[in-house]
Amino acid sequence: MCVAGEVCAADTQPVHAPPHAGYELIWSDEFDRDGTPDPSKWTFENGFKRNAELQWYQPDNAFIKDGVLVIEARRERKPNPRFGDPDQPEAFRWRRHINYTSASLQTKGLFQWQYGRLEVRARIKAEQGLWPAIWTLGSDGRWPANGEVDLMEYYDGSILANFAWAADHPSKPRWKGRKVPLAQLTNDAGWDTRFHTWVMDWSEKEITLSLDGAVLNRIDLTKVKNHPKADVPLPFHQPHYLILNLALGGQQGGPVKDTTFPSRYEIDYVRVYQPQIEGR
Repeated sequence: MCVAGEVCAADTQPVHAPPHAGYELIWSDEFDRDGTPDPSKWTFENGFKRNAELQWYQPDNAFIKDGVLVIEARRERKPNPRFGDPDQPEAFRWRRHINYTSASLQTKGLFQWQYGRLEVRARIKAEQGLWPAIWTLGSDGRWPANGEVDLMEYYDGSILANFAWAADHPSKPRWKGRKVPLAQLTNDAGWDTRFHTWVMDWSEKEITLSLDGAVLNRIDLTKVKNHPKADVPLPFHQPHYLILNLALGGQQGGPVKDTTFPSRYEIDYVRVYQPQIEGR
């Protein structure tokens, strides 16, 4: 097991190795066949979405090559087909052109789980303007009452691991976040040239978020409840689905003036384990 500041030999991990005895693999994608992502496992977000981000999400920017899922951010200019659409958020409605594209994949409607271990091995580019993420949302209720778990975010030179729910108001988040400058996490100048392993361990009592074996954040679920008027009382005691995306700019990503394009966020595998039930 690695600790913060060490380089992990993730390549030596056995394929499909359970986290410990008594666990079984219930869902995974190894991305071992070139082409488009498996439509039985993933759907795509489309268009401009949130946080005043710069990218237009489209399926074309996600593909599998040489055993990894590639989410590619590109600088490309084309007309915005939703220009002036009153159903679009104000931040996006009057963007006449799309200047950047990327992809966001999710398992919503196809796979969700409650409790167990989520393990994602990925390589991100630690560069200004990029905002890659691995996160989950509860399948029922409106945000933030449905619960959000940010297993990984990167922006502003830092790695983040966060939780959000609606403790104080039905539509306003309370955050339990951790932001660790990459320079504090490791002195390895080549950190972003290698793959790293993010893990979410989730039980009825707590969720722990780790990077290469080092705990980044933890939440005691016995103390987490939503506001009485929220549409979900216990956001982390319901099934969640997974999202993988590469955002650009916006409220957190920062300026992209000096960002190198195209830029790739690569995922080697996604695995979900749960305690083995006798007879299953």
